[in-house]
Amino acid sequence: MFRRAGIDGGKDERLFNAAVYAVAALIIAIVLYPLLFVVSASISDPAKVLSGEVWLLPKGVTLEAYTSILHNDKIWIGYRNTIIYAVVGTAINMVMTILAAYPLSRPDLPGRNVIMIFITLTLFFSGGLIPTYLLVKDLGMVDTMWALIVPGAISTYNLIVMRTYFQSSIPWELQEAARIDGCSNLRLLLNIILPLSKPILAVMVLFYAVGHWNSFFSALIYIRDEARYPLQLVLREILMISQSDAVDGNVGLEDKILLAESIKYAVIIVSSLPVWIMYPFVQRHFVKGVMIGSIKG
Repeated sequence: MFRRAGIDGGKDERLFNAAVYAVAALIIAIVLYPLLFVVSASISDPAKVLSGEVWLLPKGVTLEAYTSILHNDKIWIGYRNTIIYAVVGTAINMVMTILAAYPLSRPDLPGRNVIMIFITLTLFFSGGLIPTYLLVKDLGMVDTMWALIVPGAISTYNLIVMRTYFQSSIPWELQEAARIDGCSNLRLLLNIILPLSKPILAVMVLFYAVGHWNSFFSALIYIRDEARYPLQLVLREILMISQSDAVDGNVGLEDKILLAESIKYAVIIVSSLPVWIMYPFVQRHFVKGVMIGSIKG
């Protein structure tokens, strides 16, 4: 009887694993197909894309869309600006978030729960676009990179996640022992807390960097000089120009429409490629940090 129960249990476990793998494979296919289609469409003959002949693999391979985009000097200016915004912005984000999250994680901070209540309220209420714009204008940051960095120097959600990690993953007894040995608060943070927090730091770097890389609305509102445009705004401008050219005049109208269709997909690849390159290097820490924050938070 026990042997039969063991056999049945093993069979049930195999069936369960098979169902899990099947569902996981379906989810992966659903997630990957749009990505593969965009890659294929960006290097395919646009006429075949519009006619619906391209489903997965490229047909009539052509790099005309990429040539048109990459020969535009504004693309490289946008890349340079976005890299600067992402690097400087992420550095400021990390410093500000760490300096706010660590004190709030300490049980010896008076009134920390009250402070967290006020911080959490900012997730639900904000001043709105017009007051924010007026504030940025009064501070003299319009048409500067600081208008894209300073207003979002700290993400409330990221602050809560990092504070939860410090509070739940680093023993308070370890911090007390370091203080007894004469360790200052700054040295405790730099030499003990941060080295033990690499997973959550990797998560925060990825979140902030991707946010800066994808941001275009703030630049659309605050940036006037095209020389300061981030990549996303440059690509938006190129896409809008290519689409408007496609409907202006009758000479080469069909060719312009087809080129605009290819540019639409190539723009997605060009803007997303750096994030795809960066993610594998932080993927291990990213998964660990997200799981710790979700389970213990």
